[in-house]
Amino acid sequence: MTEIIKNPLHRFRMVALFEGISFLLIFGVSLPLKYIFEIRTLPYIIGMSHGVLFLLYIILAITLISARHVSAGQFGRILIASIIPFGTFFNDRMLKEQQMAYSEAKLTQR
Repeated sequence: MTEIIKNPLHRFRMVALFEGISFLLIFGVSLPLKYIFEIRTLPYIIGMSHGVLFLLYIILAITLISARHVSAGQFGRILIASIIPFGTFFNDRMLKEQQMAYSEAKLTQR
């Protein structure tokens, strides 16, 4: 379990999952509540949560490229996926493969 937590790609994938869900919540829940039903509190909370998750997503993406866990092309793909609805979910497959390779490499180093 601690090996998974120590894996930077796993941490990023978990944040990406929550960021992607929050992005969909903005479009599917927050915007209708705000503009159709004129409810302001819940959209504010969803929007703030998404903003924090997005910043964490970007910070972790920068740490991935700076530690050379992803290439420049993959980094660009990560950034583009963050602004496209469902993008982070499509991008997750590539990240999962890299996470598995990273974990296997760490195990062989022991």
